[in-house]
Amino acid sequence: MAISVNTVLERNLLFRGLSRETLARLAGLSVRRSYPRDAVIFSQSDPGDALFGVVTGRVRISASTSGGREVFLNIMEPGDTFGEIALLDGRARTASAVATAPSDLMIIQREPFLRLLANEPLLTDHLLRLLCARLRWISGFAEESALLSVPARLARRLLSLGRLHGRETGEGIELKVSQDEMARFLGLSRQIVNQHLQIWKAKRWVGLGRGKIMILEARALDEVVGEPVSFL
Repeated sequence: MAISVNTVLERNLLFRGLSRETLARLAGLSVRRSYPRDAVIFSQSDPGDALFGVVTGRVRISASTSGGREVFLNIMEPGDTFGEIALLDGRARTASAVATAPSDLMIIQREPFLRLLANEPLLTDHLLRLLCARLRWISGFAEESALLSVPARLARRLLSLGRLHGRETGEGIELKVSQDEMARFLGLSRQIVNQHLQIWKAKRWVGLGRGKIMILEARALDEVVGEPVSFL
Protein backbone atom coordinates (compact mmCIF):
# COMPACT_ATOMS: atom_id res chain seq x y z
CA MET A 1 0.00 0.00 0.00
CA ALA A 2 1.42 3.37 -1.01
CA ILE A 3 1.73 6.11 1.58
CA SER A 4 2.63 9.77 1.19
CA VAL A 5 6.13 11.18 1.59
CA ASN A 6 4.81 13.35 4.42
CA THR A 7 3.60 10.24 6.25
CA VAL A 8 7.02 8.62 5.87
CA LEU A 9 8.63 11.72 7.36
CA GLU A 10 6.11 12.05 10.18
CA ARG A 11 6.74 8.46 11.31
CA ASN A 12 10.51 8.89 11.41
CA LEU A 13 12.04 9.57 14.82
CA LEU A 14 14.30 12.16 13.26
CA PHE A 15 11.37 14.31 12.09
CA ARG A 16 8.52 13.37 14.45
CA GLY A 17 6.90 16.40 16.06
CA LEU A 18 8.15 18.97 13.56
CA SER A 19 5.76 21.58 12.24
CA ARG A 20 3.81 20.97 9.06
CA GLU A 21 5.76 23.75 7.40
CA THR A 22 9.10 22.10 8.18
CA LEU A 23 7.82 18.70 7.06
CA ALA A 24 6.63 20.27 3.82
CA ARG A 25 10.09 21.75 3.23
CA LEU A 26 11.66 18.34 3.89
CA ALA A 27 9.21 16.68 1.52
CA GLY A 28 10.16 19.29 -1.07
CA LEU A 29 13.77 18.09 -0.88
CA SER A 30 12.83 14.49 -1.64
CA VAL A 31 12.80 12.66 -4.94
CA ARG A 32 11.02 9.38 -5.75
CA ARG A 33 12.77 6.42 -7.28
CA SER A 34 11.52 2.93 -8.16
CA TYR A 35 13.53 -0.27 -7.67
CA PRO A 36 12.69 -3.74 -9.02
CA ARG A 37 12.86 -6.80 -6.80
CA ASP A 38 16.46 -7.80 -5.88
CA ALA A 39 17.81 -4.37 -6.87
CA VAL A 40 20.75 -3.18 -4.78
CA ILE A 41 19.86 0.26 -3.37
CA PHE A 42 23.30 0.73 -1.91
CA SER A 43 26.16 -1.52 -0.83
CA GLN A 44 28.25 -1.65 2.30
CA SER A 45 31.15 0.84 2.05
CA ASP A 46 29.34 3.00 -0.55
CA PRO A 47 29.47 6.76 0.16
CA GLY A 48 26.74 7.77 2.59
CA ASP A 49 24.96 10.70 1.02
CA ALA A 50 21.20 10.24 1.43
CA LEU A 51 18.26 9.22 3.59
CA PHE A 52 15.78 6.68 2.17
CA GLY A 53 12.14 6.13 3.06
CA VAL A 54 9.92 3.27 1.91
CA VAL A 55 6.74 4.42 0.16
CA THR A 56 5.83 0.99 -1.21
CA GLY A 57 7.60 -2.36 -1.15
CA ARG A 58 10.08 -3.98 1.20
CA VAL A 59 13.82 -3.51 1.77
CA ARG A 60 16.28 -5.77 3.58
CA ILE A 61 19.26 -4.30 5.43
CA SER A 62 22.29 -6.56 5.83
CA ALA A 63 26.02 -6.47 6.56
CA SER A 64 28.89 -8.72 5.51
CA THR A 65 31.83 -9.83 7.61
CA SER A 66 35.44 -9.83 6.45
CA GLY A 67 35.04 -13.57 5.83
CA GLY A 68 32.17 -12.96 3.43
CA ARG A 69 29.32 -14.11 5.70
CA GLU A 70 26.16 -12.00 5.35
CA VAL A 71 24.06 -11.13 8.40
CA PHE A 72 20.56 -9.69 8.00
CA LEU A 73 19.94 -6.71 10.27
CA ASN A 74 16.45 -5.42 9.57
CA ILE A 75 13.44 -5.31 7.27
CA MET A 76 12.05 -1.98 6.10
CA GLU A 77 8.41 -1.62 5.03
CA PRO A 78 6.19 1.33 4.01
CA GLY A 79 6.67 4.17 6.48
CA ASP A 80 10.16 3.04 7.55
CA THR A 81 13.31 5.04 6.83
CA PHE A 82 16.96 4.03 6.70
CA GLY A 83 20.30 5.69 6.10
CA GLU A 84 19.85 8.40 8.75
CA ILE A 85 23.35 8.08 10.20
CA ALA A 86 25.01 8.48 6.80
CA LEU A 87 22.76 11.48 6.19
CA LEU A 88 24.33 13.11 9.24
CA ASP A 89 28.01 12.17 9.03
CA GLY A 90 28.45 11.50 5.29
CA ARG A 91 30.70 8.51 5.95
CA ALA A 92 30.65 5.16 4.18
CA ARG A 93 27.63 2.88 4.53
CA THR A 94 28.00 0.25 7.25
CA ALA A 95 25.36 -2.02 5.68
CA SER A 96 23.76 -2.88 2.36
CA ALA A 97 20.13 -2.35 1.30
CA VAL A 98 18.34 -4.60 -1.20
CA ALA A 99 14.74 -4.39 -2.41
CA THR A 100 13.06 -7.75 -1.69
CA ALA A 101 9.92 -6.62 -3.56
CA PRO A 102 9.26 -3.94 -6.19
CA SER A 103 9.71 -0.75 -4.17
CA ASP A 104 9.17 2.99 -4.45
CA LEU A 105 11.49 4.99 -2.22
CA MET A 106 11.76 8.65 -1.32
CA ILE A 107 15.31 9.97 -1.17
CA ILE A 108 16.65 13.09 0.55
CA GLN A 109 20.23 13.99 -0.36
CA ARG A 110 22.66 15.09 2.36
CA GLU A 111 23.74 18.51 1.07
CA PRO A 112 20.27 20.09 0.75
CA PHE A 113 19.32 18.50 4.08
CA LEU A 114 22.28 20.14 5.84
CA ARG A 115 21.34 23.51 4.37
CA LEU A 116 17.83 23.10 5.78
CA LEU A 117 19.20 21.90 9.12
CA ALA A 118 21.12 25.15 9.56
CA ASN A 119 17.77 27.00 9.64
CA GLU A 120 15.87 24.45 11.77
CA PRO A 121 17.41 24.30 15.29
CA LEU A 122 14.56 22.08 16.55
CA LEU A 123 16.05 19.28 14.49
CA THR A 124 18.99 19.09 16.93
CA ASP A 125 16.75 17.53 19.58
CA HIS A 126 15.46 15.02 17.07
CA LEU A 127 19.00 14.11 16.02
CA LEU A 128 19.97 13.38 19.63
CA ARG A 129 16.92 11.17 20.07
CA LEU A 130 17.75 9.27 16.91
CA LEU A 131 21.36 8.66 17.91
CA CYS A 132 20.30 7.47 21.37
CA ALA A 133 17.77 5.08 19.84
CA ARG A 134 20.41 3.67 17.50
CA LEU A 135 22.85 3.26 20.41
CA ARG A 136 20.24 1.36 22.42
CA TRP A 137 19.58 -0.92 19.43
CA ILE A 138 23.28 -1.65 18.94
CA SER A 139 23.76 -2.30 22.68
CA GLY A 140 20.82 -4.69 22.67
CA PHE A 141 22.17 -6.51 19.63
CA ALA A 142 25.60 -6.92 21.27
CA GLU A 143 24.02 -8.09 24.52
CA GLU A 144 21.87 -10.61 22.66
CA SER A 145 24.86 -12.11 20.87
CA ALA A 146 27.05 -12.26 23.97
CA LEU A 147 24.67 -13.29 26.73
CA LEU A 148 21.66 -15.14 25.34
CA SER A 149 21.49 -18.80 24.39
CA VAL A 150 20.68 -19.75 20.80
CA PRO A 151 17.00 -20.56 21.57
CA ALA A 152 16.64 -17.27 23.45
CA ARG A 153 18.21 -15.31 20.59
CA LEU A 154 15.92 -17.00 18.08
CA ALA A 155 12.80 -16.43 20.20
CA ARG A 156 13.72 -12.79 20.81
CA ARG A 157 14.29 -12.09 17.12
CA LEU A 158 11.07 -13.86 16.11
CA LEU A 159 9.08 -11.77 18.58
CA SER A 160 10.79 -8.53 17.55
CA LEU A 161 10.23 -9.11 13.83
CA GLY A 162 6.69 -10.32 14.49
CA ARG A 163 5.74 -7.22 16.44
CA LEU A 164 7.35 -4.87 13.97
CA HIS A 165 6.44 -6.57 10.69
CA GLY A 166 4.01 -9.38 11.48
CA ARG A 167 0.42 -9.67 10.30
CA GLU A 168 -2.21 -10.73 12.81
CA THR A 169 -4.40 -13.63 11.73
CA GLY A 170 -6.96 -15.81 13.47
CA GLU A 171 -4.19 -18.27 14.40
CA GLY A 172 -1.44 -15.92 15.45
CA ILE A 173 1.10 -13.54 13.96
CA GLU A 174 2.30 -14.34 10.45
CA LEU A 175 5.84 -13.29 9.66
CA LYS A 176 6.98 -13.40 6.03
CA VAL A 177 10.52 -14.55 6.61
CA SER A 178 12.17 -17.81 5.59
CA GLN A 179 14.24 -20.01 7.86
CA ASP A 180 17.30 -19.13 5.80
CA GLU A 181 16.61 -15.42 6.33
CA MET A 182 16.09 -15.98 10.05
CA ALA A 183 19.43 -17.79 10.23
CA ARG A 184 21.10 -14.82 8.54
CA PHE A 185 19.48 -12.41 10.98
CA LEU A 186 21.16 -14.33 13.79
CA GLY A 187 24.45 -15.31 12.12
CA LEU A 188 23.60 -19.00 12.59
CA SER A 189 23.26 -21.96 10.25
CA ARG A 190 19.86 -22.80 8.81
CA GLN A 191 20.14 -26.29 10.33
CA ILE A 192 20.39 -24.91 13.88
CA VAL A 193 17.46 -22.55 13.34
CA ASN A 194 15.36 -25.34 11.84
CA GLN A 195 16.18 -27.64 14.75
CA HIS A 196 14.72 -25.23 17.31
CA LEU A 197 11.77 -24.23 15.12
CA GLN A 198 10.83 -27.88 14.65
CA ILE A 199 10.83 -28.40 18.44
CA TRP A 200 8.60 -25.34 18.86
CA LYS A 201 6.37 -26.50 16.03
CA ALA A 202 5.81 -29.83 17.83
CA LYS A 203 4.77 -27.83 20.91
CA ARG A 204 2.47 -25.68 18.73
CA TRP A 205 4.33 -22.51 19.64
CA VAL A 206 5.04 -21.74 15.98
CA GLY A 207 3.77 -22.80 12.59
CA LEU A 208 6.04 -23.19 9.58
CA GLY A 209 5.25 -22.60 5.92
CA ARG A 210 7.11 -21.82 2.73
CA GLY A 211 8.79 -18.44 3.24
CA LYS A 212 6.89 -17.71 6.46
CA ILE A 213 6.81 -18.43 10.18
CA MET A 214 3.64 -18.18 12.28
CA ILE A 215 3.94 -17.19 15.94
CA LEU A 216 1.20 -19.15 17.72
CA GLU A 217 2.25 -18.81 21.38
CA ALA A 218 4.08 -15.53 21.98
CA ARG A 219 4.01 -16.04 25.77
CA ALA A 220 5.89 -19.32 25.44
CA LEU A 221 8.56 -17.61 23.33
CA ASP A 222 8.76 -14.79 25.89
CA GLU A 223 9.53 -17.42 28.52
CA VAL A 224 12.33 -18.79 26.34
CA VAL A 225 13.84 -15.30 26.16
CA GLY A 226 13.51 -14.95 29.93
CA GLU A 227 11.73 -11.61 29.88
CA PRO A 228 9.17 -9.87 27.67
CA VAL A 229 10.60 -8.30 24.54
CA SER A 230 10.40 -4.50 24.57
CA PHE A 231 11.42 -1.82 22.08
CA LEU A 232 13.36 1.16 23.42
